[in-house]
Amino acid sequence: MSTTVMDQPPLLRMRGFRNLFVARAVSELGSQVSYVALPLLAVTVLGAGAGEVGLLSALGTITVLALGLPAGAWVDRVRRRPVMIVTDVVRAGVLLSVPVAWWAGSLSMGQLYAVAVLMGAGTLLFDVASMSLVPGLVGRDRLTSANSLLVATGAGTDVAGRSTAGVLVQLTGAPLAVLVDALSYLWSAAWLRGVPEPPPVASPAREPVRRQIVAGVRFLFGNSVLVAALIQGTLANLAFPLCSVLLPVLLVGRLGYPEWVLGAYLAVGGLGALAGSSAAHAIGRRLGTGRATWLASLATAPASLLIPLLDRGPWLWAAAAGWFVLTFRTGVNNVLLTSLRQRVTPDDMLGRMTATMRLLLMGAVGVGGLLAGALGEMWGVRSALWLGAVIMAVSWVPFLFSRLRHEP
Repeated sequence: MSTTVMDQPPLLRMRGFRNLFVARAVSELGSQVSYVALPLLAVTVLGAGAGEVGLLSALGTITVLALGLPAGAWVDRVRRRPVMIVTDVVRAGVLLSVPVAWWAGSLSMGQLYAVAVLMGAGTLLFDVASMSLVPGLVGRDRLTSANSLLVATGAGTDVAGRSTAGVLVQLTGAPLAVLVDALSYLWSAAWLRGVPEPPPVASPAREPVRRQIVAGVRFLFGNSVLVAALIQGTLANLAFPLCSVLLPVLLVGRLGYPEWVLGAYLAVGGLGALAGSSAAHAIGRRLGTGRATWLASLATAPASLLIPLLDRGPWLWAAAAGWFVLTFRTGVNNVLLTSLRQRVTPDDMLGRMTATMRLLLMGAVGVGGLLAGALGEMWGVRSALWLGAVIMAVSWVPFLFSRLRHEP
């Protein structure tokens, strides 16, 4: 008789998963420090303008788009744990170069651009390897609860890390804050040493990378469940930048709110994602994964229409409530759909599936940001907010025409 989930130990008592959990949590917390510190360093030390800061932010996404498919094929050829350890150590070294160059008086925007590219590549490889490793650590029957822990922790570090980063930069300066992030990657690498891993599947290892990439793309688009999850995620990722990129212009520039209000508004989104990811396992267990994802999307869709109404007084609170509801849905779907993708994908295809998904989903984020800027210039900030709200409101429709609705 097979062992049931109730007979198994709690996830955090499983040494391999616990080490992975701690490594990711520490690394993600540190990453949020650099998310704030690097742009501030560019502005305060190097006098960077809006275009330079925008390019610095975009380079990580561009790296994912350029390397996503080859990264997935390569991760499927090798052991995942060493990939994660090496990328942690390399990212630590890359970040350490920033305070060293600052102390030597040689820091430049060119170096920060190179740091952004290398960090983007390292994070891509780490994330693909990490997500491919989880099913082997916990078993496919416990993926939802495992991803609930991982995604909730990631959402928590978004809130805690960015708020801590502001204080840390204020107290120590941006270069020392970047040093803290570098040390967090070394700490993560140390924890990863205790993560066990089965050997990679040997059969595709001698195939040409191009053939592996094509096989991964065909697998994804040949699976109706994965295609539905991809289309829904692409719509949501296109809509979120439309609803958020121009908020500084509207809240601070047009409505005259202080900067902390913008920070608090965005933090509400982090809290929503944290709440949704924490509740996802229970919701999925009660309703089933497929039913939970599309019902959660359908129920929360109207909340998106509150965001373009953002204004002074009570409309600020109404828009923030809508933002919380949408990010709650995102937290639920991130857990349940990630678990579903891992469950329906063979072990030897996990890296390629994850990388292909990441490539397309990150591409949607980039397009959404560019579209927000163009619409804001041509027709005003609220035109971008309304388009994002409408796209978000219908993003559940792909589930309606897919068998994903009936997935357990």
